[in-house]
Amino acid sequence: MPMSREQPATHLQCRFHLPHGAFALTVEMDTPLQGITAIYGPSGSGKTSFLRCLAGLERPVGGFMRWGDRVWQSETPRLFVPLFRRSIGLVFQDGRLFNHLTVAGNLAFAQERALTRMAHSATPDPVASQQDRQELLSILALDNLLHRRPDQLSGGERQRVAIGRALLTNPELLLMDEPLASVDGASKQRILHHIRQLVTRWQRPVLYVSHDLGEITQLADQLMVLENGRMVAHGPLHQLMTRLDQPLAHGPEAGALIEATVVDRDAEFQLAHLRFGAGLALYIPHTADLEPGKRVRVRILARDVSLTWDAPQRTSILNIFPATVVAIQEETPAQVMVKLDLAGIPLLARVTRKSCATLALQPGLSLFAQVKSVALHGAGYPLDPGGGDPASGDGIPTGHFSHKKGLDHLWPSP
Repeated sequence: MPMSREQPATHLQCRFHLPHGAFALTVEMDTPLQGITAIYGPSGSGKTSFLRCLAGLERPVGGFMRWGDRVWQSETPRLFVPLFRRSIGLVFQDGRLFNHLTVAGNLAFAQERALTRMAHSATPDPVASQQDRQELLSILALDNLLHRRPDQLSGGERQRVAIGRALLTNPELLLMDEPLASVDGASKQRILHHIRQLVTRWQRPVLYVSHDLGEITQLADQLMVLENGRMVAHGPLHQLMTRLDQPLAHGPEAGALIEATVVDRDAEFQLAHLRFGAGLALYIPHTADLEPGKRVRVRILARDVSLTWDAPQRTSILNIFPATVVAIQEETPAQVMVKLDLAGIPLLARVTRKSCATLALQPGLSLFAQVKSVALHGAGYPLDPGGGDPASGDGIPTGHFSHKKGLDHLWPSP
């Protein structure tokens, strides 16, 4: 079955109460998971503890967890399925590779774990095939690393191996706990691209913990927000980012996500011409992966949006949108956050209280929002992951994970 085919969402039902000294994680949820769901919150909010409960690394008293039609933890009847029997892949911040094994050995371990899980399951999942292995090696650019040991790898290379190892267990759910926190900027962008490629082809849900909004806005479809051990919000990422009752709409990186289509490229001025919503035009600096016809996600920060009553004339600003004020919320004695509606597309603008008073801003007011194109350099992320690693120019294999059984001797000797 081709991996580009959409897979139905799998239902996650869980109830956890896990005290740690003065802190306690208390989460109860019942929701379908599909695509990438980011778990966001400040340090100490319980993000990692929540993943550990899901994985079976913690055992909350009275806890309950059901994944699809499989119960992995309950008190009545008393049941606790250990991690190695759960169809879960884990990627940690530090990779946690086996230092005594080569990259090939670490990857081979993953398939051995899948075979072990099959042997203990009444409804076994198929293990990865030779085709699966080759596609993973290609997408993650691991072919030239197979005979190296972890201490011979860079931070980015170790994390790519960790992702490959997790996927080769053929899990039904992938848990990623700040996997790029210690990776440098250039490597981080490449790995984010790899993750998007793999999730598109692999079609399994991912829970991705991060406190980096840049990562989240590139990857996530859904968002869960944790504060002080409790789930305070859960929903589509683009909606939660612009809800003024949520902290995401008020931090220094507050902004909106717009999904658009690349119309064409202005070769003379190196701009990409995009269209979104009701035919609105958006111009951003062109990059190699912004090809005509591609769907892209553009992040527009609230601090880069200005407001004016009248349509500007003879201005350097290329992006000018008719908008309606939806709501205004004071953030500090000096500034306010304004939520705008662009014919059904939400946008945020951070302005001074003086500007708010001068323009007599109020809900229902029609005006114009302006965004400088240069402020959007690097802000466009392709939603279609085709085209290979943008940093290396590598192509993407056209194969798919076949999920055939057998073939457990697929690896070169360590």
